[in-house]
Amino acid sequence: MERRNMTMLTDFYEITMANGYFEQGVGEEIAYFDLFFRQIPDGGGIAIAAGLEQVIEYLQNLRFTDEDIAYLRGKKMFHEDFLEYLRNFKFTCDVWAIPEGTPVFPGEPLITVRGPIIQAQFIETMLLLIVNHQSLIATKANRIVRAAQGRGVMEFGSRRAHGTAAAIIGARAAYVGGCVGTACTITDEEYGIPALGTMAHSWVQMFPTELEAFEKYAELYPQNCTLLVDTYNVLKSGVPNAIKVFLEKKPENMGIRIDSGDVTYLTKRARKMLDEAGLQACKIVVSNSFDEYLIRDVISQGACIDSFGVGERLITAKSDPVFGGVYKLSGMEKNGQVIPKIKISENIEKITNPGFKKVYRLFDKTTNQAFADVITLHHEDTPAGQDYEIFNPKATWKRKKLKDFYAKELHVQVFRQGELIYKSPSVHDIRKHCLDQIDTLWEEILRFEYPHIYYVDLSRELWELKNRLIEEHEG
Repeated sequence: MERRNMTMLTDFYEITMANGYFEQGVGEEIAYFDLFFRQIPDGGGIAIAAGLEQVIEYLQNLRFTDEDIAYLRGKKMFHEDFLEYLRNFKFTCDVWAIPEGTPVFPGEPLITVRGPIIQAQFIETMLLLIVNHQSLIATKANRIVRAAQGRGVMEFGSRRAHGTAAAIIGARAAYVGGCVGTACTITDEEYGIPALGTMAHSWVQMFPTELEAFEKYAELYPQNCTLLVDTYNVLKSGVPNAIKVFLEKKPENMGIRIDSGDVTYLTKRARKMLDEAGLQACKIVVSNSFDEYLIRDVISQGACIDSFGVGERLITAKSDPVFGGVYKLSGMEKNGQVIPKIKISENIEKITNPGFKKVYRLFDKTTNQAFADVITLHHEDTPAGQDYEIFNPKATWKRKKLKDFYAKELHVQVFRQGELIYKSPSVHDIRKHCLDQIDTLWEEILRFEYPHIYYVDLSRELWELKNRLIEEHEG
């Protein structure tokens, strides 16, 4: 696929609003926007931030081509002065973000943008598209990886993904979430994520016998020989024929894959047969519509599995396929001062947090476990010391005083006046960061059903600002 300029991948009202700001002479006024989400998919306890590298790529390549300008002129809605502005468009915003692979929670600004209102507003659609998709897949992948309890999980979903970009970038997001590799070859070529795979049933069917199919494959790939044993009968022919080939050919790395049937029963029997043949080193790989719940069940039933291939239920996040991130105005700047803005709703979770903000993660000094996040106004000092007080935004009467903790700011600055000042880590480092940060969370937060709520609270100053603005608007 040829790379395309994605500037025009936007909701049309972003352009009509930009034109309106331009015509009203307010297009260069400085605005603050936050990208955040309200609910964790699948009722889970954590989500995984992903997509920042692609956000950076998009922002670095924002430009309107002659074809774009001609298309907009053809709509007969836009003044020539505005079209000329777009022709000379240059991104000059400041951007802060929580790094990819970080566990994140509802209400936290994953990305904050400060800049001219035309620019900061215009990028809404693509930022949401990128972050929503990748965070969704990374979150689902991390659930599946945790269910596997240390066994490798391979992403096998390309043929069921919702389009080419979803397959390529979805595989990247799955790796960020903890998968060990992907079946998607182009993702390996683009990002260096290990491409993995064995054979299809058609390979076995192409030969006169199953045994001959296995022999030829072992001769071709002696350093990585995993044989698909369920084309005809797993226990009567597949595993016995694999054992014959392994004993005769002695491949360096050997394994069998089962893609159908009762994998708990079949893997137990297969493991016994392999061990009795002296092939304790032979690995057992399973695939076939797995998700975190089925993986958890077969492991609890004693299935003998070394790794999983997971396809459609991962790449489509089938059980809850919408991440639900939003992009909301949080402030305007006048004479160097931030004028906070708030959206009020009868639904409490839709009331936004106003102002220019930062997010800190608070860790217990004794255990180094994270126990809460706190959102503060940007000018506030790092939470520290004794008797630091935080407020629960969903229960404004609820507050808590903290002791014996330390705080880490989650945001990094990515762009300064449109110039990139952040170096994206390798996707391998992002994956490691994700797995390391998961280890700082309490097990109760990681439950699939009814997880313990990880609190994201507000500093006293932000809490008071929010409630003052609510009261002003109610008055």
